[in-house]
Amino acid sequence: MNLLTTMICITLTLSIILMLVAHLLPNVTPDFQKLSPYECGFDPMGSARLPFSLHFFLIAILFLLFDLEIALLFPLPWADQLPSTMTPYIYTLVLIVLLGGGLAYEWIQGGLEWAK
Repeated sequence: MNLLTTMICITLTLSIILMLVAHLLPNVTPDFQKLSPYECGFDPMGSARLPFSLHFFLIAILFLLFDLEIALLFPLPWADQLPSTMTPYIYTLVLIVLLGGGLAYEWIQGGLEWAK
Protein backbone atom coordinates (compact mmCIF):
# COMPACT_ATOMS: atom_id res chain seq x y z
CA MET A 1 0.00 0.00 0.00
CA ASN A 2 1.45 3.33 -0.91
CA LEU A 3 1.26 6.51 1.14
CA LEU A 4 -1.62 8.04 -0.83
CA THR A 5 -3.85 5.01 -0.37
CA THR A 6 -3.05 4.90 3.33
CA MET A 7 -3.91 8.58 3.77
CA ILE A 8 -7.21 8.18 1.88
CA CYS A 9 -8.17 5.16 4.04
CA ILE A 10 -7.32 6.99 7.26
CA THR A 11 -9.24 10.09 6.14
CA LEU A 12 -12.33 8.13 5.14
CA THR A 13 -12.29 6.05 8.34
CA LEU A 14 -11.90 9.10 10.56
CA SER A 15 -14.63 10.97 8.65
CA ILE A 16 -17.09 8.10 8.98
CA ILE A 17 -16.36 7.71 12.70
CA LEU A 18 -16.85 11.44 13.32
CA MET A 19 -20.10 11.51 11.34
CA LEU A 20 -21.45 8.55 13.32
CA VAL A 21 -20.50 10.13 16.65
CA ALA A 22 -22.06 13.44 15.63
CA HIS A 23 -25.25 11.65 14.60
CA LEU A 24 -25.60 9.46 17.70
CA LEU A 25 -24.56 11.83 20.50
CA PRO A 26 -26.70 14.99 20.37
CA ASN A 27 -29.87 15.48 22.38
CA VAL A 28 -32.58 16.46 19.90
CA THR A 29 -35.24 17.70 22.34
CA PRO A 30 -34.73 21.47 22.49
CA ASP A 31 -36.84 23.40 24.96
CA PHE A 32 -38.74 26.65 24.44
CA GLN A 33 -35.79 28.86 25.42
CA LYS A 34 -33.46 27.22 22.89
CA LEU A 35 -35.99 27.78 20.12
CA SER A 36 -36.43 31.47 20.95
CA PRO A 37 -34.33 34.04 19.03
CA TYR A 38 -32.68 35.23 22.25
CA GLU A 39 -31.46 32.79 24.89
CA CYS A 40 -31.07 35.45 27.60
CA GLY A 41 -34.62 35.06 28.90
CA PHE A 42 -35.77 38.58 27.99
CA ASP A 43 -38.46 39.25 25.43
CA PRO A 44 -37.07 41.05 22.38
CA MET A 45 -37.94 44.72 21.96
CA GLY A 46 -38.38 44.48 18.20
CA SER A 47 -38.07 41.97 15.43
CA ALA A 48 -35.20 39.49 15.71
CA ARG A 49 -35.01 39.21 11.96
CA LEU A 50 -33.63 42.62 11.02
CA PRO A 51 -31.98 42.59 7.60
CA PHE A 52 -28.32 43.46 7.31
CA SER A 53 -27.24 46.23 5.03
CA LEU A 54 -25.99 45.08 1.64
CA HIS A 55 -23.51 47.93 1.81
CA PHE A 56 -21.96 46.39 4.92
CA PHE A 57 -21.43 43.12 3.04
CA LEU A 58 -19.83 44.98 0.12
CA ILE A 59 -17.32 46.63 2.45
CA ALA A 60 -16.63 43.29 4.15
CA ILE A 61 -16.04 41.52 0.84
CA LEU A 62 -13.71 44.29 -0.33
CA PHE A 63 -11.77 43.97 2.93
CA LEU A 64 -11.44 40.21 2.47
CA LEU A 65 -10.40 40.65 -1.15
CA PHE A 66 -7.59 43.04 -0.29
CA ASP A 67 -6.60 40.92 2.70
CA LEU A 68 -6.26 37.97 0.32
CA GLU A 69 -4.19 40.14 -2.02
CA ILE A 70 -1.67 40.68 0.76
CA ALA A 71 -1.47 36.91 1.28
CA LEU A 72 -0.90 36.40 -2.44
CA LEU A 73 1.84 39.05 -2.54
CA PHE A 74 3.62 37.72 0.57
CA PRO A 75 5.97 35.28 -1.27
CA LEU A 76 6.98 37.95 -3.81
CA PRO A 77 10.36 38.82 -2.17
CA TRP A 78 11.49 35.25 -2.83
CA ALA A 79 10.71 35.57 -6.54
CA ASP A 80 14.27 36.66 -7.30
CA GLN A 81 15.34 33.07 -6.53
CA LEU A 82 13.44 31.73 -9.55
CA PRO A 83 15.07 31.17 -12.96
CA SER A 84 12.84 33.76 -14.67
CA THR A 85 12.57 36.63 -12.21
CA MET A 86 10.30 38.86 -14.29
CA THR A 87 7.34 36.44 -14.57
CA PRO A 88 6.16 36.74 -10.93
CA TYR A 89 6.52 40.51 -11.08
CA ILE A 90 4.40 40.68 -14.24
CA TYR A 91 1.70 38.52 -12.60
CA THR A 92 1.86 40.75 -9.54
CA LEU A 93 1.49 43.87 -11.67
CA VAL A 94 -1.54 42.35 -13.44
CA LEU A 95 -3.11 41.46 -10.06
CA ILE A 96 -2.54 44.94 -8.64
CA VAL A 97 -3.89 46.62 -11.78
CA LEU A 98 -7.04 44.45 -11.74
CA LEU A 99 -7.69 45.05 -8.05
CA GLY A 100 -6.88 48.74 -8.34
CA GLY A 101 -9.24 49.05 -11.29
CA GLY A 102 -12.01 47.33 -9.34
CA LEU A 103 -11.40 49.59 -6.36
CA ALA A 104 -11.46 52.69 -8.58
CA TYR A 105 -14.73 51.52 -10.16
CA GLU A 106 -16.35 51.01 -6.73
CA TRP A 107 -15.06 54.39 -5.59
CA ILE A 108 -16.44 56.18 -8.67
CA GLN A 109 -19.81 54.40 -8.34
CA GLY A 110 -20.02 55.53 -4.70
CA GLY A 111 -19.96 52.04 -3.24
CA LEU A 112 -17.40 52.99 -0.59
CA GLU A 113 -19.35 55.89 0.88
CA TRP A 114 -20.78 54.72 4.18
CA ALA A 115 -23.41 57.42 4.71
CA LYS A 116 -25.66 58.07 1.73
